[in-house]
Order: sequence, then C-alpha cells, then structure tokens
Amino acid sequence: MPAQERSGATLTDPAARSGPLGWLRVAVADRESLRSWTQIANDGIIATAGILEGFSGAGAGNRTLITAATTATIVGMLSVGGAEWAEAAAERDGQLTAADEEAAEIARQPDVEHAEVVAYYEGKGLTPQLAREVADQLMARDAVDAQLESEHGILEIMSRAETVRAGIGSAIAYLFGAAIPLIITVVVPVAAETR
Repeated sequence: MPAQERSGATLTDPAARSGPLGWLRVAVADRESLRSWTQIANDGIIATAGILEGFSGAGAGNRTLITAATTATIVGMLSVGGAEWAEAAAERDGQLTAADEEAAEIARQPDVEHAEVVAYYEGKGLTPQLAREVADQLMARDAVDAQLESEHGILEIMSRAETVRAGIGSAIAYLFGAAIPLIITVVVPVAAETR
C-alpha cells in the first residue's frame, strides 16, 4: 500500500491541501516524505559539522568558521534541492511518456487495452462480469487514466509544481539540519571551545 494511503492523506485531497502550506501538511503526514526529509536534515548536520571540524582543526577563527558553515549550508541546500527536483522531474517525464504510449496503444488496439484493464480488475478479485463493467466505465471516462493505473500504478501524473515542491522541501530539510552546527558556531566562540 502506498505511503499516502497508509497515512490517510493524499496530494489530491482538496481539504488536506487548503491554505498556502497545505502541500506541506500533506507531505509531513506522508511517512515516506518525512523519512526522506529526516535523512536529508541528518546529512545537513553531518556535512556542516564535518566542514567545521576540519576548519577548526586547522586553527580557523570565528569569522572563518561562520563563513564556512554558511557557505556549506547554502551549497548543500542547492545541491540537495536540485537533485531532488531533478529526480521528481524525471519521474514526471516518465509518467508523461507512459501516458503518451498508452494513448497511442489505445488508438491502435482499443480492444486489447480494454482486455488488459478487465484482466487487472479480475486479478484484484472482481468477477469477470464486474471487472468488465468497471473497465467499461473507466475506459469510457478516461481510457488513458484507466491504463496508467492498471499497467503502471500511476493514479495521477505529477504536476510541475509538485516537482518544484520536492526540491524546495529537500532544501529546507537540509537547512534545518545544517542550521544546528551553524548556530552552535555563532553562539559558542572558538575561545570557549579551547579552554
């Protein structure tokens, strides 16, 4: 079962997405997103602390440490956010390609594609008659959507906004993690650490 279904929240649920940060509320309720963001925040802590440890061991002063931590935080945010955006954009491109391929197959051989949807619902435990009725209704409503769900498990094609949100969410998670060693560097001067 997908993580969104386990949590009870879906990105297409208008009530869950209401307000300017509704997408964030849904993403935080999604265990998979929360786990990913926690790992990214941990990476921010480890990377920034490691850089600070290296500079501190080399005898760097407060200004240099703060500059290094700030730079590491910004670069890490851009790196992680960009990578996550690229991954989400590639997934979206794959979904769009699958939709185009299914549309072409439906145009070429609609009966074969209909039979695939019937077989999918029979495999889920429906009687052959009910599976045909479900397939008839789904194919009449939106044949490509029916094929995407039955053949590829795609319930909804990811929007461009969702790809951007994935990148921004990861960048913010990295910032939260990297902020911990950065704040410690600002609050605790080097002189206090060496006493």
